[in-house]
Amino acid sequence: MTKHNQPTAALLFQKWKFDTTSKFTKEIARPNDSSLCPPGYSQTPVHSSESASSKEADQQHLLYKRAWDIALGPVKQIPMNIFIMFMAGNSISIFPIMMVGMMFIRPIQALLKVGSTFKPLQGSIGNNLYFQKFVFMLGNLMGLALALYKCSSMGLLPTHQSDWLAFIEEPVRVEYSGGGATFF
Repeated sequence: MTKHNQPTAALLFQKWKFDTTSKFTKEIARPNDSSLCPPGYSQTPVHSSESASSKEADQQHLLYKRAWDIALGPVKQIPMNIFIMFMAGNSISIFPIMMVGMMFIRPIQALLKVGSTFKPLQGSIGNNLYFQKFVFMLGNLMGLALALYKCSSMGLLPTHQSDWLAFIEEPVRVEYSGGGATFF
């Protein structure tokens, strides 16, 4: 090949260069060449073929989907709460008490703020979010029930009369069970 057929580095970089000294600032120094465009690039503008009604329907669909994501959030947290309950154990110490406390506080706070949770979506969708709110409250009540179960398994709930009255004695266990320990 001759020296004139090989493109120099300066010529290759000129295809991306704007001529700022020209009177016409909108014109590019080199003419447009479709072979120089990056892969996937099209010089023709993309026109949207969707009508306004289909865009509105898509927007409503996304808002309903967001409402269901919010409503199912507490239900999606239940498996994680079960795992945390398992890992915390049944002993009475600071870590399990903090875990159970947070399992109580979060659902109660969420139940008190149901209206403000769905308020950003209510104006856009309308007032027909009753079923999503019901599922949201049901999921939080299930989380609260898990916290109560954990308190019961830790022995923190007053379930006997002796827990309330000082003159009644505690019930005596008839038998104790334990597993996995052998004594020689």
